Amino acid sequence: MSVRPYRDIQRRPSRRIHVGPVAVGGDAPISVQSMTNTATSDVRATIEQIQRIAEAGADIVRVSCPDEASTVALRDIVRESPIPIVADIHFHYRRGIEAAEAGAACLRINPGNIGSRERVREVVKAARDHGCSMRIGVNAGSLERDLLERYGEPCPEAMVESALNHIKHLQDEDFHEFKISVKASDVFLAVAAYQGLAEATDAPLHIGITEAGGLRSGTVKSSIGLGMLLWSGIGDTLRVSLSTDPVEEVRVGFELLKSLGLRHRGVNVISCPSCARQQFDVIKTVEVLEQRLEHITTPMTVSVIGCVVNGPGEATMTDIGFTGGGRGTHQVYLAGVPHHRLKDEAIVDHLVRLVEEKAAEIEAGRSEPSAAAE
Repeated sequence: MSVRPYRDIQRRPSRRIHVGPVAVGGDAPISVQSMTNTATSDVRATIEQIQRIAEAGADIVRVSCPDEASTVALRDIVRESPIPIVADIHFHYRRGIEAAEAGAACLRINPGNIGSRERVREVVKAARDHGCSMRIGVNAGSLERDLLERYGEPCPEAMVESALNHIKHLQDEDFHEFKISVKASDVFLAVAAYQGLAEATDAPLHIGITEAGGLRSGTVKSSIGLGMLLWSGIGDTLRVSLSTDPVEEVRVGFELLKSLGLRHRGVNVISCPSCARQQFDVIKTVEVLEQRLEHITTPMTVSVIGCVVNGPGEATMTDIGFTGGGRGTHQVYLAGVPHHRLKDEAIVDHLVRLVEEKAAEIEAGRSEPSAAAE
């Protein structure tokens, strides 16, 4: 029995596939993806953006291949990318074949615009020949015409039917290394479509709220939609689609997973919204602290609370705690226990140093068993 059963998430059983070395589905960690927005033909700019996306923690990156110049460039991009690449293919099935030949780890095709079944068959053959997996990417904005005529509008049933039709196409070709998405910009539509699909197949699911909006509005929409799905155990890999720097997509994706205890990377800062009781500038302190801690990948929790109402209690549940006290003298907690006091000066510098020391301690503890085994 779990100590805290109210926090348990039972993930939907799904079969496992691979995107390059990254496992997707089964009991593999839920992977985080983003997508480049540079011109793919600009090899250097695309590689530089992929490196920043990877440094933010992304497991997989998608690269659009709208023309032949892009698939020509893809070969060099794949060679230098630190994470596996999914080639995004629309309209021109030949781009899918070229991307597979260029070394893409996965091909993302949209059944609504890729063309005839014969063309899909050719893309599947290229994927098999070159060891690629595939993603069937159904989108509410580009459903097949016959489904729209029959259902009248994009709806969960139409999206699930589209996905299942194209699953059958791949299975008829004896191809099973695929994952599926049924994305929509409408949160209700996307969630209902994924719930229906999760019951209809054991294929791994790539989840996302497509075209969610800018950093703030898109984060809210994605948190609602993806949070509902993840909490119910649905989702094997995800992308948060935001109209902003792709690095922010990765950060939001990890924050979502961290908040549900599904992935742990970097520092989880627990902080109060501040009020008249605060004994230091909480908002500014947290803003600067989070920026200063972006380089830390070791999982840990830090509480920053403005006063003694909730500060001591929160501190008992974190690795490092900081609670505001009177007369500019504050309390620092280590491992939940009061450790020392600190004056107003250099709060952020002090907390950063403590976090870095704790991270080094944790990493050293991890390396000792490995060294002993060797």
